[in-house]
Amino acid sequence: MTRDVIPLSVPDISSFAKALRAQLTDPPGHAELLSIVARAAGFRNYQHLKAQTAPRPRADDKLVTRATRCFDGQGRMAMWPARTQVQGLCLWVIWAGLPPRESMTERQISSRIDALTAFRDAAQIRRSLVENRLVTRTRDGAAYERIERAPTPEAAALLTAIKATLV
Repeated sequence: MTRDVIPLSVPDISSFAKALRAQLTDPPGHAELLSIVARAAGFRNYQHLKAQTAPRPRADDKLVTRATRCFDGQGRMAMWPARTQVQGLCLWVIWAGLPPRESMTERQISSRIDALTAFRDAAQIRRSLVENRLVTRTRDGAAYERIERAPTPEAAALLTAIKATLV
């Protein structure tokens, strides 16, 4: 005999758990019942369910479009944007082009920046990378290293857009 799969969508798990608890003879506590329901749905616990269903922050498409205009068809930054917010976003493309977990001298990072840009202003970009906490440098400026962190939603959208122009 085959089993019918019947999907169940509950708009509010808390009210569902309260209604279910009211029908049980020896009900567990509310928090425990929330975890039981979440585990029955295939999650580790209620917190895992909550994290998986939390709305993801959306990227500001207008900001991403402005930043995209600063790059040429080869994915290189063609101009330094006037707006600080767009500058910070464009730096993520430079950040993505730097090697992770590798210490670089000033000359090495400058040559990488020059390869990722169509204009020659590696000093400005180095300073901005440090100010935006995308790169660390020693006090004397002799060594630079990319800081590993997750890109913002806008940065992820820009990186995807730049990658799409290269294909």
